[in-house]
Amino acid sequence: MLQSTAVFILIRAVSSLAHTTMGTTFTLYLVEALGLNPFQLLLVGMVLEGTVLLFEGITGVVADTYGRRISVIIGVFVVGGGMALQGAVLPAESLMPFIPMLGWLLAAQVLFGLGHTFVSGAETAWIVDEIGEERMASLFLKSSRISQAAGLAGIGLGVWLYQLSPGLPLVSVGLLYGLLGVFLIAVMKETGFQRNAAPAGVAPWTEMAQTWLSGARFIRNQPILIFMLIVTVFTGAASEGYDRLWGAHLIREIGFPAHIPLSMAAWFGLIAAISALLSMAVLGLAERRLTISGPRAAALILLVLTALRVGAVLAVALAPGFIWAFAALLLAEVVRSLSHPIYETWLNQHIGSGSRATVLSMMGQSDALGQIAGGPFVGWVGSRLSIRASLTVAALLLSPILPVFARVLVRGKPAKEPEQAS
Repeated sequence: MLQSTAVFILIRAVSSLAHTTMGTTFTLYLVEALGLNPFQLLLVGMVLEGTVLLFEGITGVVADTYGRRISVIIGVFVVGGGMALQGAVLPAESLMPFIPMLGWLLAAQVLFGLGHTFVSGAETAWIVDEIGEERMASLFLKSSRISQAAGLAGIGLGVWLYQLSPGLPLVSVGLLYGLLGVFLIAVMKETGFQRNAAPAGVAPWTEMAQTWLSGARFIRNQPILIFMLIVTVFTGAASEGYDRLWGAHLIREIGFPAHIPLSMAAWFGLIAAISALLSMAVLGLAERRLTISGPRAAALILLVLTALRVGAVLAVALAPGFIWAFAALLLAEVVRSLSHPIYETWLNQHIGSGSRATVLSMMGQSDALGQIAGGPFVGWVGSRLSIRASLTVAALLLSPILPVFARVLVRGKPAKEPEQAS
């Protein structure tokens, strides 16, 4: 029987492989194969983030009420269905012409977003309960390193599958998630989660509402988490703006070296590959050398990494030429890759087991809200002024997180919620 740590790493690695396999050519698929216009592209993203915003809190409650294992397995199957449907929208339109292609695509976004919310928060809550907080930092770093390697493999796989058929990367990823779901049914065990016994006669919806209120009360009593909910809105907006615009910045305002005979697609693939390799090296070094003894240590590291990320995004925005922009892009991606597992560690150090998935899901809702509300604003700045101005705004939107981590360093670790008896 596989250990829980191996199962968690497998979930993360398969997700990374799937993400890059479909993501490498996803924009090409939407624009070239499906012929979407800019408004339709925006609509696809809005429906996805809106679904996440709507369901994230509900599915987190499901995980904290009925179990993290069942939430993860449901989510994996639903994500797979959404992925497969995205890749099969043209055949679906042929079979049912009364439903337009865009309708099928938006339905796929709802499925994908819904499945993501079942997994989001639940997988982290599950593994932390299984292995304990003392081991989670090294595991998150290790899983991130292995996920980078899996993602690197997905870049080439996605390009190859797309050349065979534009929708094939998405359909293949959907099947991969289906196989993962079946595998998890067989090997994923849950021993750390203990469901609180509901009073006799309490309806399921009432029990879930009580779980949500418990998570909300916990956040209300933790000023740091309240600050993080607010700040996550800003960081979601910053990430959405940066992720959508750094490529356009390279193409339209920086340019590529004329003396190197590479296509734009090759340059983007090269940036992704080098970023992944550097991230793997840095994560491996952090896994061996970095010790995160508590919330204050994690907060200090995150304070430094966030400052580096703000500087890197600013450097991308203000880059006078390709070499400067190329180096800043690599720094931004490596810092983001290292920040994620440490942030996961820090956040879980502030959350008790009873409402862990619910609280993590609320953080996900804040991120989705930031992407929906802030992403268009960052894009509007670019349309009114320049892409450089948009990226500068994205860097500034990241900066409010700095005083939050500074506050943790001053105040130390807050008390957690008391664990409820099972």
